[in-house]
Amino acid sequence: MENGEEKKELKYESYVVVHNIAKRHNVGTLARSATAFGVAELILVGRRDFNAFGSHGSTSHVRFRHFHSLSLARTFLKEKDCDICGVEITDNAMPVNAHPFRKSTAFLVGNEGTGLSPKECEICDFFVYIPQYGGGTASLNVTVAASIVLQHFAVWAGFSERTREGNKFLVAEKSANQTGRRFCAETAESIAEERKLKKENAANGFFSENGNNENPSNLLDSLFDS
Repeated sequence: MENGEEKKELKYESYVVVHNIAKRHNVGTLARSATAFGVAELILVGRRDFNAFGSHGSTSHVRFRHFHSLSLARTFLKEKDCDICGVEITDNAMPVNAHPFRKSTAFLVGNEGTGLSPKECEICDFFVYIPQYGGGTASLNVTVAASIVLQHFAVWAGFSERTREGNKFLVAEKSANQTGRRFCAETAESIAEERKLKKENAANGFFSENGNNENPSNLLDSLFDS
């Protein structure tokens, strides 16, 4: 069977991994792009809270999953037989329009301004970059970059185009268990992992004696940064 025929028979999935995005409202706009391009899940690493600004209700149409560390997220994705693709200009990065994909892929997008950190690069199997043709800017907004990459993957994977109605695409009904959200729900495994991390870090003074996090946003950023 030729490669083209084989690819059509396989079902590919895409994921977006969000780790330490500086501007939390970008998660909302990332969710909007994720739903437009058929992303299976949007994975938050570290903080569970996010700003739904710019999502236009799309957070009700994409699944969210949370992990406390990049290593846990990587383990989950490898169990799904996913490649992890860093969206970053590196020495060995390939142009995204060359479609260097092999199977289901999770895209790790970098922080605004600084790009991917060394820890983030370590979990990536390969990298893609977006060719630019004008000289007016050094890089793209994280949401714009993600949108371009996800559209290229959707084309390569052969995702079915949504039905159009008038001058817009037809929006699906909201899932019964999905509502507009600003906080990623926890699984039992994730809760157990958080409790374990709290115990391990209690001696470092990150948490108060009664176990409450005195400054949730700042402490989650510092604790769950690997």
